[in-house]
Amino acid sequence: MNRVKHHLLIIDPQNDFCDLPATHRPVLGGVCQAPALPVPGAHADMLRLAVLIDTAREAIDAITVTLDSHQHLDIAHPTFWADDHGNAVLPFTQIHAEDVRAGRYRPRLSEALPRVLAYLDVLEASGRYTHMIWPVHCEIGTWGHNIHHELRLALNRWEEAHAAITAKVIKGTNPWTEHYSAVMAEVPDPADAETQLNSALIASLRGAARVFIAGEAGSHCVKATVEHIVANLPTEQLDRLVLIEDCISPVSGFEAHYADFLTRMRELGLQVRHSTGLIDELAGG
Repeated sequence: MNRVKHHLLIIDPQNDFCDLPATHRPVLGGVCQAPALPVPGAHADMLRLAVLIDTAREAIDAITVTLDSHQHLDIAHPTFWADDHGNAVLPFTQIHAEDVRAGRYRPRLSEALPRVLAYLDVLEASGRYTHMIWPVHCEIGTWGHNIHHELRLALNRWEEAHAAITAKVIKGTNPWTEHYSAVMAEVPDPADAETQLNSALIASLRGAARVFIAGEAGSHCVKATVEHIVANLPTEQLDRLVLIEDCISPVSGFEAHYADFLTRMRELGLQVRHSTGLIDELAGG
């Protein structure tokens, strides 16, 4: 089998994360669909990425797409929580273990309290993220879970040209742990292999001469995935990783987190490029 030279990793390019214009929002069941967690700039990111795939199609040997895939009831959704008066917890609320111990917030399922506290304690000890309540998003089976339309068409054209399949990596189905990264959950569940280290994904990336990375959002799922990839690749291979900066955007309010992430990745040897330069390079322009 020929070695993969160029592997494109696209993280969570889904409707719920894209700031789609009205022309890209279908009416389903009489309701105009709207992204649940739109990232400013994500729609333009996906359009640029589609152009890159179409223009440099022959030079891209493998593509992997990760898909954030949640239950309606999830520890990071408002559906899971109530406040001390029994009211719903609003999206973008941050919850600490001490908040739960003090009774300010509680899981709606009372018997879940010990598991929730254990989860929050481990999450906070890791120092990576504070537990955030997000709007219900990327719910399995919904329009919001689907891949951005123009990008999906570009992926289809790549598949037809190469007679190959775009690999799909599902993450986030376990409702008891946040799963930003496609490599592993923030707090892996010992009883659920899907939350633990995705060795197959790491192996597929390790085997490529270069890995180009794009997707949403730069402050969370891209950041977490790349950090885990970096932690599981030899140091001498890190310069093979290329972040496509104009095909990644951060969640609003988390721009500084994304900027810090880019700085740290550059210091580790990762490349940060723009799609136009990559098109010139890969397509031989």
